[in-house]
Amino acid sequence: MTDNNDHHYNMAPRRKADFHIPPNHLKMKVGYGGLTDNILDKAQALLENNTADFRPLGEMYLDAMMRGVAAVKALPNSTTDDESMISAILFPAMQLKANGGMFHYYLVTQISDRLIQFLEVIDEIDPDAIEIMQAFHTTIRAILLGQIKGDGGQRGSELMKALVDACYRYFEKHPEKKTS
Repeated sequence: MTDNNDHHYNMAPRRKADFHIPPNHLKMKVGYGGLTDNILDKAQALLENNTADFRPLGEMYLDAMMRGVAAVKALPNSTTDDESMISAILFPAMQLKANGGMFHYYLVTQISDRLIQFLEVIDEIDPDAIEIMQAFHTTIRAILLGQIKGDGGQRGSELMKALVDACYRYFEKHPEKKTS
């Protein structure tokens, strides 16, 4: 039932990422060309030895995500297909995915990726989808509070499997929401 290598729960995404390439002012000033191996090695060492505390930043993104969820819950029927409200939940999840690995919280990155995939395929947020988002929130928060770095080992795999299974159960319960 759950294959962590599937994409978007075997469904077609409803939201596609827009890629905007901003002007690279620094490159315009210094010109083109690669970086020396020495500079790349120093940058890699800096990333690998990063000791900054990700938890306050992670909590900030989790709070932002839950403000988006709270806005949906405040609506009649706690249901919406308003893209701006979905984006208010999706953006913090994208930030968690992007930043988790940089701070050695690879499990946060993996779990956030699955939440993003879920949000990309649902056509609306309903109470059952809110429940799933809250499960993702609770899990990521527990990882941050427990300072579980890396992939979380066996427990990390079990957490991931439970969340992915919940998403599949959502689509089994709501077959009308399947797109593929």
